[in-house]
This record gives sequence, structure tokens and C-alpha cells, in this order.
Amino acid sequence: QLQLVESGGGLVQPGGSLRLSCVASGSTLDYYTIGWFRQAPGKEREGLSSISSRGGTKKYADSVKGRFTISRDNAKNTVYLQMNSLKPEDTAIYFCAAAFLSSPDFVPTTWYSVVSYAYWGKGTQVTVSS
Repeated sequence: QLQLVESGGGLVQPGGSLRLSCVASGSTLDYYTIGWFRQAPGKEREGLSSISSRGGTKKYADSVKGRFTISRDNAKNTVYLQMNSLKPEDTAIYFCAAAFLSSPDFVPTTWYSVVSYAYWGKGTQVTVSS
């Protein structure tokens, strides 16, 4: 059973940066597309980015395009989300999620939807505040 654990969250000032990590155990990530989501209080979970199993295809939500970068190191069973130019509205709990896909560079057309992913971590809190 695939398990995901996020880390790297914390308190950062506006304009600052954080790098989130999503570490998998129980299975290799070689055949999983990974997505990053976030959920702010009172809001729905929002899809931010997704990366195909080999890293050749990446998707970003408009809200983070140009500021966030997704990457992966399958040898370390880890996916990263580099977050730059953080804003107070980026404050949320950040989750990673996995979808088993046999095509190595495929990302679902609905990559931004929670229903596209079967496995979820418990999240890490990111707070952007001065």
C-alpha cells in the first residue's frame, strides 16, 4: 500500500520561498503520477500541479504558474514542490497525491481534480505572513 508523507511547510514572509517534499513508502513511485493540492480554511481542495511518472509532463494551475515548480527524484521516491514569491493567499495545508498510471509521461486531463488520485498524504501547513 502506497503511503505519502509531506514535509517542508512552515511560516514564511511574503515574497519568501519554501520547498515541499512528498516522500513515498510501501511502493516505488515509478508508475505514479503525483499531484500537489492545497486547502485553505473554508475552501475546497485546489489542484496546483501535477507531474507524470517520468517527469516529462508537468501541469500547473494559473494561480501558481511561474511561481511554483514541481519536480521528482524517483531514485529517492520523492516529489518536490518549490514555491517562490509566496503570497498570504498561499496560506493553506498542502497535500500530495498519487495516481497509478501505466503511461510514463501521461497526466490525466483532470489532473486538478481530487477524484483523479487514489492515495493522499496528511498534509503540511504553509503559512505566509509578516
